[in-house]
Amino acid sequence: MPPKVSPEVEHLAAFFAQCGLSDQRSLETARSKTAPLAHRLLQLAHADSHSHSLDDKQITLALQIAKDANSLSDDQRLFILDAVRDRRLAKSDQVAAAIKYLGSHPQPIDTDDFNQACGVGFSITPAELDSRVRAYLSDKADEVNKLGWTGFSKVSGLMRQADPLRWVAPLDLKAAAEAVYAELFGSREDAKLKAQAAADQAKKDAKAATAGGSTKASTSAVPLAAESPDDMFAQGWLSRLHKPGENEQKFPERMKEHLEWTKGKVFTRFPPEPNGFLHIGHSKAIAVNFGFAKYHKGHCYLRYDDTNPEAEEQVYFDKILENVRWLGYEPYQVTHSSDHFAELYDLACLLIKKGLAYTSDDTAEEIAAQRGGKDHGPRHESKDRSKPVAQSLAEFADMRAGKYKPGEMVLRMKQDMASSNPTMWDIIAYRVLGKPHHRTGTEWCIYPTYDFTHCLCDSFENISHSLCTTEFIGARTAYEWLCDALEVYKPRQSEYGRLTLEGAITSKRKLLKLVKEGHVNGWDDPRLYTLVALKRRGVPPAAIISFVSNLGVSTSASLVQLQRFEQTVRAHLEMTTPRLNLVLRPLRVTLENLPADFALSVDKPLHPKDPSMGSIQAPFSRELVIDQDDFRAEASRDFFRLAPGATVGLLNAPRPVTYVSHEVDPATGVVTHVVCRYEDETHGGQALPPNFKPKGWIHWVSAPHAVPVREARLFRRLFKSDNPGALGDAYLSDLDPHSLELVRGAVVEPAVWRVVRDSLARARDVVRARQDEAERNGTEAPPSVDGLEVVRFQANRVAYFCLDGDSALREESGEVEGGDLVLNLIANLKEDKLKGK
Repeated sequence: MPPKVSPEVEHLAAFFAQCGLSDQRSLETARSKTAPLAHRLLQLAHADSHSHSLDDKQITLALQIAKDANSLSDDQRLFILDAVRDRRLAKSDQVAAAIKYLGSHPQPIDTDDFNQACGVGFSITPAELDSRVRAYLSDKADEVNKLGWTGFSKVSGLMRQADPLRWVAPLDLKAAAEAVYAELFGSREDAKLKAQAAADQAKKDAKAATAGGSTKASTSAVPLAAESPDDMFAQGWLSRLHKPGENEQKFPERMKEHLEWTKGKVFTRFPPEPNGFLHIGHSKAIAVNFGFAKYHKGHCYLRYDDTNPEAEEQVYFDKILENVRWLGYEPYQVTHSSDHFAELYDLACLLIKKGLAYTSDDTAEEIAAQRGGKDHGPRHESKDRSKPVAQSLAEFADMRAGKYKPGEMVLRMKQDMASSNPTMWDIIAYRVLGKPHHRTGTEWCIYPTYDFTHCLCDSFENISHSLCTTEFIGARTAYEWLCDALEVYKPRQSEYGRLTLEGAITSKRKLLKLVKEGHVNGWDDPRLYTLVALKRRGVPPAAIISFVSNLGVSTSASLVQLQRFEQTVRAHLEMTTPRLNLVLRPLRVTLENLPADFALSVDKPLHPKDPSMGSIQAPFSRELVIDQDDFRAEASRDFFRLAPGATVGLLNAPRPVTYVSHEVDPATGVVTHVVCRYEDETHGGQALPPNFKPKGWIHWVSAPHAVPVREARLFRRLFKSDNPGALGDAYLSDLDPHSLELVRGAVVEPAVWRVVRDSLARARDVVRARQDEAERNGTEAPPSVDGLEVVRFQANRVAYFCLDGDSALREESGEVEGGDLVLNLIANLKEDKLKGK
């Protein structure tokens, strides 16, 4: 049971609630040591006839003043509060600077000097920013020169805390620092290449020096050292691609026209079919096409290949653009193959007039027989191949006019039936579908095929590098044949190996069956490897790009081990997520030697290796909860957590605890309650040696302050085998029935609300920065593509989690103050050796 609330605390809590705090926060504030001072400060603020009511964020800053400015006078505290009320001070670090300033400057206060010291109305020109960054790095020259690029994160993090750079927008400060580093140490990419080369050489030397044992090393179990995503463009297959203007043309004047339009820039495109959701394999295509263009300071289109209205839905269009933006890219233009339907039709007519296309009423079976059939026998030409041009033109016009039903007439290209390449066996250019199109309505009843459309749209958009996966190698001959036949600019198609992830299904047909038959909970079920599912699971988009970059790009397709992907995700989360205590399966613990109203605030960092994340005050009380797995009713030599006779440490708590007794539910035999002694001498604990170190440490949450989690969703691999796609239609029998575990009753420490607020604020800042960049570039401003999954944290000793969209947050005055939490497992802290086995 929570400690009984005294009348004094109840009175203070009611006052803070009237000021606008939530009930829970009012009670926590009323119980704190700074409650009387906070009460007096807010009373003075409301007594001031010139004051207006404070919003929730301003109240938070007022409480900070009460907590941290106890050495100042009431007048000085009110001076700071006035700056909060008129919104000169809007952030916590500004208030901290104000407290520091007033503590060292006598009254009367120079308002201009105060504003400058606290970053009020701060502005800086690019030239001034560059000068200040250089001055700061010059002062730190020894450390900067010693570490080079490897110390950039550390140095830039400290730079963000220095005056006046602390008031500069983080992205602007980072860009300015990177520019100076590039002058000092060369490009970041070159530095990483040198570091990687040195690491590779060290590995070779180590192998050579190792006597005995196998010298064969796995290249797929662990990712390479952290590299820049740009590395895959600076080396390997992509670095050897032609330069703009080097793709040969049958008609040289076309290249002249192309270069006049592109100005010699790289132009690529990402051309998905809007008939399904993108998956992990598409992330490589996105990274390659958008990244290659960006690396070469060019442009990349997002072009929807929307030539099959039977399978296209608006949700696919929306999610494809959202996924591209989620991965961090903004299309140069969003285009559609359907933009060119009229032009494509005219070119089809031109192809007929050139004697290079003909209409045919051959059935699908007859066309297959002409191509050798199932037995790959001799090929022969269609009876319609020698049809007069005028007849084909008339019948093609009739196709457009709707005089034929689907399957009754097609337009075929007249290529080379003697070729060894099947894509040259008079493939179909147009067919009758009789379906309305989402963009053109009923204007068309005939639609061009991919083979006719793709290369011509590449030509229309002046694509310099048509990058695709190796299954299109055979199509390159037909691609180039059609461009030359119509005498248009001919892009150069280049093919790379596709990405296939172990344990993942990427077939749209098989994914659709999983969804429709209820084996998964929608396309965004976190057990899938669609991009919408990975997003919902909380996988950071930067981790996906890093994963693709570390794999590199070559012409070989590969089945990549799942643990390699997960290790990349863990490596990214390790240094980017705060840490909280989450108890999945709570077990009540009472510290019998502490009074019922015992309350202690434990100061602990949000990340022990990154001070810039700040710290939190974790409440510590007589009643705690720990995880059921951290207690055993019988002691054993191989168990170092809580058990009879054991003393264990509580993470970040000042003193350890010692087992006293436990209670068991007589009906189930389950332990329901553990009694311990808090080893603090002032409360009757043992006088442990100063250097005493417990053998085990466990995490905990104060029971009266625990934030309930409605549901924690734990995921394992959906399929038991490594390559379920190879099982054909038997893949459903490979499903793991235990791939989803729903845990109810978990609790997390109250600092989770701080993490929620900070995470959402950072996400909004990133979106605003991208919108500002779009405005500067004169392009479309991307909307927010992030959801609650941006709230990520490491649950100490458990796993990485994110907030699921099923959570229901409660906001007060624009700030999250509580709500209903649903958590998704992102990744375990280390590889589960039994996963999927």
